Amino acid sequence: MKGGGSRWAFSLGFLVGACSVYFFLHQMWFERSYPVLSETQEKATVVGSLPTPSSWKKEGSALINLLRLNRADEDGRVADVLYKKVRVLCWVMTGPANLQSKARHVKATWSRHCNLVLFMSSVEDPAFPTVGLGTKEGRDQLYWKTIRAFHYVYEHHRDEADWFLKADDDTYVVVDNLRWILSNHTSEEPIYFGKRFKPYSKQGYMSGGAGYVLSKEALKRFVEGFRTKVCTHTTPVEDLALGQCLEKMGVVAGDSRDTLLRETFHPFVPEHHLTSKFSKNFWYWSYCYYPIVEGPQCCSDLAVSFHYVEAELMYELEYYTYHLRAYGYLPRYPPSLRQRLNLSPVSQTTTTLGLKAVQEEMDGRSRTAANFSVSKNQTKEEKEPEKDNLISKLTENRTVVAHH
Repeated sequence: MKGGGSRWAFSLGFLVGACSVYFFLHQMWFERSYPVLSETQEKATVVGSLPTPSSWKKEGSALINLLRLNRADEDGRVADVLYKKVRVLCWVMTGPANLQSKARHVKATWSRHCNLVLFMSSVEDPAFPTVGLGTKEGRDQLYWKTIRAFHYVYEHHRDEADWFLKADDDTYVVVDNLRWILSNHTSEEPIYFGKRFKPYSKQGYMSGGAGYVLSKEALKRFVEGFRTKVCTHTTPVEDLALGQCLEKMGVVAGDSRDTLLRETFHPFVPEHHLTSKFSKNFWYWSYCYYPIVEGPQCCSDLAVSFHYVEAELMYELEYYTYHLRAYGYLPRYPPSLRQRLNLSPVSQTTTTLGLKAVQEEMDGRSRTAANFSVSKNQTKEEKEPEKDNLISKLTENRTVVAHH
């Protein structure tokens, strides 16, 4: 019996030791896979072409993007116009303990699509850089940090952007999709957007984890609310307290759903919304302002944000958003933009012209991409001009759409 107990203890110890070694090596692998970036490396996109060194400018604790991050082989003219006309300042809630484990991955991925980026912490870190808000760390400090962060932004950067986004260091944001939503409004409107919850506030409030964005007028009113003492620090529950303050100041809780009434801001990772069945006892059911949809229709094709995103997933989402494409498909959901942006509606025009070009080129014959392969009666050299002609026609029509 004693010998059996010793063998059992040895086996258990071996198992615990093996698990410990595995997790240690896994952590070491991850840290080496995503090393701390140098200043030069930080100026380079992790999953795209390398911008010129002058594309980023460090000004105090702010990172200013002078050029829209794009790929040389992609037509991003619509995004370029939105980048210039819908300026978004992104500030990220973080802390000293999270700079290397979370914030640097935000810095290396989605934040590069913002016009200006600020990382808000309790203490200043010029090397990262972070803005020091002079608060303590902890969940009970979240609203204090939010109050001081928005005051800092208003005081130092209000003229450098039209919209002001708050996100956590485990939130992933598709900033280009956010610009589409905001392009349908003006920054002079007292309005803000996010994942809308309904309890404890007449018009609802926006989930903190999914991120929320204030217009310039909303930011002004938020700051004014504290100056006039209409708003005070009443609770550490940051998102609710901010929503109640904005409601008092006449700021509207906007509807961020797309034209098909699908949500764009999401408080969980994609897999939870796409595949999970939320328990009927889960708090989420009673909090959501709009009806919950589970499965693929949960989320807009132009989704803006997801929360609880770990470091590895940040890079995966960046790849899925800006690189992965299904060959041969035009966007199935390209909604129109406001005329004030000097852009024509591209929803139906793009699809119609694209399909027309293909149909004309096919000349009434039933042909597929397989025809581009070399047949017995046609050489590759004979086939290439035909393929190039089709591509040329598609490109011409795409150019026509872009210049409408």
